[in-house]
Amino acid sequence: MPPLTIAFVEPNFDKKEEEEIAEYIENNINEGYVLDGIQRLSTLNRAKDDERFDDSQPLYLNVIISPSEDKLLYRMITLNNGQKPMTPRHQIEILTQELFDFSDVNIDVQTEKEREKTIVKGSFDLGDLSKAYLAFLTGSVNNDNNKIIGEKMDQIIVGRIMDKQPTEEDIDFKQVIKQIEILSKNDSTKKWLKVGNNLIGFSVGIKSSFDFITNITPDEFAESIDLFEVAFKSINPSKVNLGKFRRELSKNFIENYAELSSFDEMELVEHFMELTS
Repeated sequence: MPPLTIAFVEPNFDKKEEEEIAEYIENNINEGYVLDGIQRLSTLNRAKDDERFDDSQPLYLNVIISPSEDKLLYRMITLNNGQKPMTPRHQIEILTQELFDFSDVNIDVQTEKEREKTIVKGSFDLGDLSKAYLAFLTGSVNNDNNKIIGEKMDQIIVGRIMDKQPTEEDIDFKQVIKQIEILSKNDSTKKWLKVGNNLIGFSVGIKSSFDFITNITPDEFAESIDLFEVAFKSINPSKVNLGKFRRELSKNFIENYAELSSFDEMELVEHFMELTS
């Protein structure tokens, strides 16, 4: 049987001796994520009660211990690059649901299936967060294009992710989620962030302005978002793809937040005019 691949997220992993690493894996096995071999594990689980089952055979593991979810996903993408079973977008969708524990932040997140049964008022859509995470990883707000066939789009996405290999200095997406939680204490900001295109633009833009925005109160941020919306309404909807422009302009506004949030309405309208002309 080929080796199974399991992964752990451990920000401060410092074990170097083989025995210490083995002990860590044994003690934390319930916290691991199966990256490759879930079907083989299911088969073994079904077969284990059969009297002919030989449990003396060794089971080999590949183990990845990553300091963050972002670096783990980068590792997954590079390992699976060129393989067909799972597209990068699907990997990110699964990882968003599996790795991010939204129970430790004060926001509700629902899957599409959960929303079909009961909609929790004020909840974020997991699909929107997954797209925002993809944008965060690629550094691009435009990762969907039905004019390009899926396989080629996947290759482009992989290339973007590999070009944006996370470093120690980068913020991680957990910090973005935490900031979303803080800013969502203001109801109008929460409503704005729940719009998928705004969330995508915010998730990319905040990589450049994180330190500044973390010192902004939710109410101050809400005032700047009101300014953004007033200026955005100056765009003629019959002349542009509003969704695309909302993603791009919200990204630009957030990444240049320190400067643009101090603009008056006409200054921001003129700035948007320059970007959209």
